[in-house]
Amino acid sequence: MTVRLRPHHVLCSLGFEGKGYDSAFIANMANIVFGQLMAPGGEKAQVHITLEADSFCAPCPHRIGLGCASQHDIARLDAAHAQALNLRAGDTLSWGECVERVRARITPDDLDDICVGCQWLPLGMCKTAVAGLLAQT
Repeated sequence: MTVRLRPHHVLCSLGFEGKGYDSAFIANMANIVFGQLMAPGGEKAQVHITLEADSFCAPCPHRIGLGCASQHDIARLDAAHAQALNLRAGDTLSWGECVERVRARITPDDLDDICVGCQWLPLGMCKTAVAGLLAQT
């Protein structure tokens, strides 16, 4: 199965701790993150990069068709993450390769720049996840 992800959702996947916009969003994201990407063999899961609503967005209360009520902010996050991780819309790569790109290109402090404006950044989940990933090296 292929998971469609916006560029910024690569890091969101690593930092996900069961929090979200509502119960439907949380259940969907947990199924994708814990049931597919982080599950045994998940590193082989195929990830298709998109700049439109992705697999996480399906039940999101902020989704408007293929876009988002916060499209301007989301587009900025996607652009920053795409540049930092060398991702382009239409790329297909394994989840393992996504994780390796984070490990090779991102430090916890980088998130202050590439995630500026993200409502989840102050909670520290993603910084903790990136630090843990780097500690595995």
